[in-house]
Amino acid sequence: MTGSAPPAARRGTNLPRMGDFNRSVIFDAIRRAPEGCSRVELVELTGLSTQTVSNIARRLLDDELIVEAGKTSAAGLGKPRTILRLNPGGLYAVGVHIDPAVMTFVLLDLTGQVVAHARHRTPEASDPEHVMERIRDHVEGLVADSGIAREKLVGLGLAAPGPIDQERGTIVDPPNLHGWHRVPLREALEDATGLPVLVDKDVTAAAVAETWSGGASGTGSFVFLYLGTGIGAGLALGDELMRGVSGNAGEIGHIVADADGPPCACGQRGCIAVTITPQAMVEEAERLGVIRAAAPHETPVEIDGQFDLLCAAADAGDAVAGGILELAADRTARAVAVITNLLDVDRVVFGGPFWSRLETRYLERVPPRLAEYSATAALRTLEVVGTGVGEDVAAVGAASLVLERTFSPTADRLLLG
Repeated sequence: MTGSAPPAARRGTNLPRMGDFNRSVIFDAIRRAPEGCSRVELVELTGLSTQTVSNIARRLLDDELIVEAGKTSAAGLGKPRTILRLNPGGLYAVGVHIDPAVMTFVLLDLTGQVVAHARHRTPEASDPEHVMERIRDHVEGLVADSGIAREKLVGLGLAAPGPIDQERGTIVDPPNLHGWHRVPLREALEDATGLPVLVDKDVTAAAVAETWSGGASGTGSFVFLYLGTGIGAGLALGDELMRGVSGNAGEIGHIVADADGPPCACGQRGCIAVTITPQAMVEEAERLGVIRAAAPHETPVEIDGQFDLLCAAADAGDAVAGGILELAADRTARAVAVITNLLDVDRVVFGGPFWSRLETRYLERVPPRLAEYSATAALRTLEVVGTGVGEDVAAVGAASLVLERTFSPTADRLLLG
């Protein structure tokens, strides 16, 4: 694997009417320096004038978003410099991940650290109104138990299976949440909680989490391959998330992973959707007699349980079970190569609720096979890593969506109209 260069700071502008963008540039530069940085370093990193940096730093200090964290000095640099760091308790964001099987809730501080966490079984996932009531109750309980003042909450992010309608804050007929037709999640949750709400796809949220809390794995350009009930990709290019025109980038279910694989409803053979999802692996294991077949149409909870049995059999030395997982890893490498050859990214990051059970085999088999299919193999080694955030990456990402929208110097902040 190749080492990861430290993320480049965004450059600011000294043009008038750009204060909001410049504030985000300064905040982002401090965020990306875990040990903190001085005002002099911020001038060098951002290209902003000394006066602009000083003014913005003072406002961030007044708003308690950053703190002065001691002084440092180096030979030949003159008087000691005051170090600026993020104030973890400056603001907080709530994150909720709706999975067909489990709902996860987190409270994130300004540095992206989880300060409160809860997980609950998704009740009657086909009844959106009931699910939203439970979300409201669990959010209120999480905040109350944390002891954090409500005025410190900057907003609530919700990650859900796509497709989504970002403009309206709805999810539109996700394949694994039956009965969720244009459910007005954003409006309903804003009314219920009194917080600003952002809605995004779980795979996009996972990639955002990596940029905020993943460390080196979330820098530069990467593909986040999300292994959940379904499989999708979150995309980051040059430290900025790519959402696509409608906000639904990363739908990769019909990339062909094995041309000789089983038929797919789309008319092709061997798509990701029918070869390397947990359900596809479970169905193959049941067909080969590795595990006893459950109901003909397993629920997400049943699939998760069956997948546990498959992985346990493989870990116990069952050659057929191990072969199913290894074939899935090989197919995954072939499918991921299509994406990485198109986008020419720094690395591939794996994560999601099923990742921990596949991690050992995938990190052993995917990198060498991905290298075989890589268009740039003669130039560099494509890094393959597991998420630096953990199993709850989608929920952490949901909260990170709020922090990203509030503080990141994204391109839309440059619009002057």
